[in-house]
Order: sequence, then structure tokens, then C-alpha cells
Amino acid sequence: MRGFDMTPLLRTTVGFDRLARTLDTLSAEQIPSYPPYNIEKLDEERYTITMAVAGFSQDDLDITVQENQLTVKGKIEVPEGAVERHFLHRGIAERAFERQFSLADHIKVVDASLENGLLHISLKREVPEEARPRQIAITSATGGKRAAIEKKAA
Repeated sequence: MRGFDMTPLLRTTVGFDRLARTLDTLSAEQIPSYPPYNIEKLDEERYTITMAVAGFSQDDLDITVQENQLTVKGKIEVPEGAVERHFLHRGIAERAFERQFSLADHIKVVDASLENGLLHISLKREVPEEARPRQIAITSATGGKRAAIEKKAA
């Protein structure tokens, strides 16, 4: 029996379609799973990416956006002269990471905050005025207005 991935058919998230397709394509490959993250759709125009970055401070994290690529990097700097620690059990990862997200067109990073070991990155869909739907009035040959055609967003 062969299993089929139905998630592309059931997906309704606006703004992350390209990201979701990329993740579906890469799911068979070995991709890093650290740090874990959530992508939450707040409404039709707002999203939040939440990453679990326990042990990292604001200074240890770097967020950059270039074109439609959001990159989050983390690296804990060990101060010189720090006392070497010996762990009996080590479950909290302090390794460096780099996580990239492909953003859909018109998705902008609004802000980021670090709270209780969770990095929250707020995103907003900002469609430019020229790409928004507009209504076109139709006039008759005699100059009177008859009807209007409404253009819907794709």
C-alpha cells in the first residue's frame, strides 16, 4: 500500500504557500529540526513565526530579510575565561543554528520579540495599492454611466 500526502490539497494558509511547498518537498530529505518553530495565521493579513530558542539572549540572535528570504541565526558566545562546565545530563541545546523561511510576495516582517525563551517574529501581508482590486466604471456611448466592473484579487 502506498501513502499519499494530502496536505497540499488541504492547505488554506495565505502567504506561506511557497514555504509550505518547499517544506513538503524537503520532508523526505534530512533537514535540521533545531530550533523547533510554529507558523501561526492570526488573520488574513497577519502571521507569527515562533521559535524555541531557550538559552539565547537578544545579542545571540540575528534576524535578516533579503528579498523574500527571512533568515534567523543564533550563536551563543562563550566569554573568554569562562569556567568549563561538566554536565551529568544535557538536554538544553546551546548550539549555533541558522533557519531560513521563504516568504510569499508582499509579506513584510513587522517586528520581533524575545520572551521566556520564545522568539516571536510578526509578519504582515501588505499588498501595494496598484495590486489591490479596483472598480472600473463603464459608460455608454451617450456618456451616461451604466454599470461597474469589479476586479477581484487573484
